[in-house]
Amino acid sequence: MASATVRPSEKSANDVQTIVAEGAVQQLLDALDDADCRAILDSTNEDALTANEISEAHDLPLSTTYRKLDLLTEAGLLEERTRIRQSGKHASEYTQSVDDIVISLGPQGETEVRVSRGKTLGQTGSPASILGD
Repeated sequence: MASATVRPSEKSANDVQTIVAEGAVQQLLDALDDADCRAILDSTNEDALTANEISEAHDLPLSTTYRKLDLLTEAGLLEERTRIRQSGKHASEYTQSVDDIVISLGPQGETEVRVSRGKTLGQTGSPASILGD
């Protein structure tokens, strides 16, 4: 298994990282292979949504929504934040934390994923969460 490696790519307005660790690449691919996960990513592109809002918007059971949100945050594709409410009942909200993902195969068949992030990440969506172990 390849070691967890992140390499900065060419400079741009976005933070671009290259992920080559097999486990981290597989985690991203698994999340992107799931149609519900892709729909959640699409709906959280513009606005941060709570799990309840996502569940209702995509007609998913709340338990399934939480599993998908865990998969997406662990893969570093979503950022979890706290929505402050005047009532004191704060809630977690989720927003897409990537702008672009490019998947490529190297000359010897190794998979490489380049992730562009133009948005500011919080602690749960940190680059370390992409790397895995």
